[in-house]
Amino acid sequence: MICPYIINISVLLGGIISWGIMWPLIKNKEGDWYDKGLGESNLHGIQGYRVFIAIALILGDGLYNFVKVLTHTLWGLYNQISQKQRENVLPVADQDSPSNPQQSYDDQRRIQLFLKDQIPTWFAVGGYVAIAAISTATLPHIFHQLKWYYILVIYLLAPTLAFCNAYGCGLTDWSLASTYGKLAIFTIGAWAGAAHGGVLAGLAACGVMMNIVSTASDLMQDFKTGYLTLASPRSMFVSQIIGTIMGCVISPCVFWIFYKAFPDLGTSTSEYPAPYAIVYRNMAMLGVQGFDSLPKNCLLLCYIFFGAAIVINLIKDFLGKKGRFIPLPMAMAIPFYIGSYFAIDMCVGSLILYVWERINKAKADAFGPAVASGLICGDGIWTLPASILALAGVKPPICMKFLSRATNQRVNTFLGN
Repeated sequence: MICPYIINISVLLGGIISWGIMWPLIKNKEGDWYDKGLGESNLHGIQGYRVFIAIALILGDGLYNFVKVLTHTLWGLYNQISQKQRENVLPVADQDSPSNPQQSYDDQRRIQLFLKDQIPTWFAVGGYVAIAAISTATLPHIFHQLKWYYILVIYLLAPTLAFCNAYGCGLTDWSLASTYGKLAIFTIGAWAGAAHGGVLAGLAACGVMMNIVSTASDLMQDFKTGYLTLASPRSMFVSQIIGTIMGCVISPCVFWIFYKAFPDLGTSTSEYPAPYAIVYRNMAMLGVQGFDSLPKNCLLLCYIFFGAAIVINLIKDFLGKKGRFIPLPMAMAIPFYIGSYFAIDMCVGSLILYVWERINKAKADAFGPAVASGLICGDGIWTLPASILALAGVKPPICMKFLSRATNQRVNTFLGN
């Protein structure tokens, strides 16, 4: 109900293409394209097609948007520099002097308050250097494959990437932190090599890079909120620090509860499968091992879907307003490896919202996000008592499962015997 219609339609379309068409056809190639008898989670079997084709879609969409946002960023910087140069030129007879529109009292007040409590440059630079030194010294003891010079290189490159991400996010409202994380996976993973734990080194480097780059864009959004609400930048920064410290304590505790309550946490058959963990792990494996580890014709299909993601985005931008009817490759990629089950849930939510808008659009616009938030919170909060019950060894009294007609017939035959 919160997601736009095109997102949910894209997810449903991705589920139909993958689980309705592609996977049954590839399954028929068992013994030809890949060996028989491989498990559902084996990357040399059907799972390899599911994961790497989804990765190709994600990388194609991410690369296109990365170039798009970077182009907007560089163009915006160019316009700002050109504007400053024009303002510094003395006016002549055939050149109008630059016009500075009068600012409203509210804007003047916001600017005055925002600039009054600036964070000193020495504090920002010193804090970054101190955090970089701490990370360089401590992270290799946690992840032995992640050498100290890998971390140092990341911290040297991260400020430039963080600036690009923060500026681009301000222009387009699209954070590409995950794209920069994938860049760290491939570069550090290939640098370390398979013999020296390149997979784990790449994943750890991805975490370091994403934390730096995403924090930059998040903090700039907080500063923008502080500017609009007349809040001090220092108070926003301190609030960010407090929230980060709380997360360092709360997040491990929540993970420990889930880890103890659900022994199969993170697996494909779990209630909490952590699908992106599989994607990022296989990206790291691909960066270290190369393309030789892929099943037959998997690389060709990856090229096709990678190119399709770029072409779809080009068409979407070329059509302008009509482009809102073009599906999003990133959303289509999600059911490729997660499954198509949740696409029905999302489309049911969109159907409810559509009917509600037809009946009373004003109330649907006003209360739709609140209803959706309540459903999300209710479903999320239930995981806490469910985890506590699982830790206590309490088993659910009933079990519900949906089977196909053929499977249900076999079950009935078995029970009848």
